[in-house]
Amino acid sequence: MASKFLREYKLVVVGGGGVGKSCLTIQLIQSHFVDEYDPTIEDSYRKQCVIDDEVALLDVLDTAGQEEYSAMREQYMRTGEGFLLVYSITSRQSFEEMVTFQQQILRVKDKDYFPII
Repeated sequence: MASKFLREYKLVVVGGGGVGKSCLTIQLIQSHFVDEYDPTIEDSYRKQCVIDDEVALLDVLDTAGQEEYSAMREQYMRTGEGFLLVYSITSRQSFEEMVTFQQQILRVKDKDYFPII
């Protein structure tokens, strides 16, 4: 019997500190809302899901938002296949940082375009 390998998609969640990256990630993976802030250095989650009518494995990397971990960010960006940029609706600064994150992703990927939500 032939084994079927699942297509794996690497999604990187990027944004400033305290904007809700972990909250969104845990809601997606575990269907659980976390209302307490606990700064993340790096957490990785996997979930089987259906993408384009095929069962696939979603590998979600929840990254650190604090500036002291910015060197690690480029490493995540090299391996990511898609990016979810997260900002807080209560922080104009976190929204304005989205441009910087997008530019950094495009620079690291050496592309003019890359899948970013």
